[in-house]
Amino acid sequence: MPELPEVEVTRQGLLDHLPGRTVTAIAVSGLRLRIPMPLGLLHEHILQRRIQTLDRRAKYLLMRMDSGAVLVIHLGMTGKLGLHEDGAARHRHDHLILTLDSGQQVRLNDSRRFGAVMVWPAKAAQEAECAFSAREGIEPLGSEFTARHLHRLADRRIVAVKSLLMNGRLIAGIGNIYANEILFASRIHPATEARRLTVADWRRVVVESQRILQLAIATGGSTIADFLGATGHPGYFQLHFQVYGRERLPCPRCGQTIVKTVLAGRATYSCPVCQPAP
Repeated sequence: MPELPEVEVTRQGLLDHLPGRTVTAIAVSGLRLRIPMPLGLLHEHILQRRIQTLDRRAKYLLMRMDSGAVLVIHLGMTGKLGLHEDGAARHRHDHLILTLDSGQQVRLNDSRRFGAVMVWPAKAAQEAECAFSAREGIEPLGSEFTARHLHRLADRRIVAVKSLLMNGRLIAGIGNIYANEILFASRIHPATEARRLTVADWRRVVVESQRILQLAIATGGSTIADFLGATGHPGYFQLHFQVYGRERLPCPRCGQTIVKTVLAGRATYSCPVCQPAP
């Protein structure tokens, strides 16, 4: 599933091409995504409107129109939002195609169809965005992501620290790959109860979270199966993995064998020496 870095890489890849462009045509596949495609709202509020900018909140992309309406896109598990030349061959899972006045198209391709497309009309956009944002956690690259804030979030929570990092209602955008990498870099075992961490522990988590996420963005995200950025290029952060997917390989720090377990139903990787079990 695309996590925060992959969504941000997609946003940055489209920023040089979308602002100032007008949507001149809209096409859909007719196949249902996680929620029904809002075809009527797309034609009423997005068609023939000029794109102002493209923002990100958590794992969502927010395409802001000059009218004040917002097109909201979630990439789901296998979604890619890419730029194509008008007339390029369509694929079965191109579920939303926006043709621009530049002669290019923005296409949402999602083979497993767990993605989502929503439209917030201009009159309701501010209220809808406030309600939406309130349901999402704090941004790991934002000013609220501090050791003391995380310490307060974890207080009295009987949950593993890895599960807390992946709880999108508390912290936005950190999925399984990056939670594994962050905790290894922080020398914290994934199963450690979050409430047991000190402010100093959380300070390491903050520093390593921001370092790893920024490095992942700079290297184009992680391509494990089929993620491609907006320009069709894969990411390369997987070349920097320290523990994720490295079961039975030596720890890059101490040489001990990396161990794979399952925590809350998700594959979890750790070094038994660098991350002693609680």
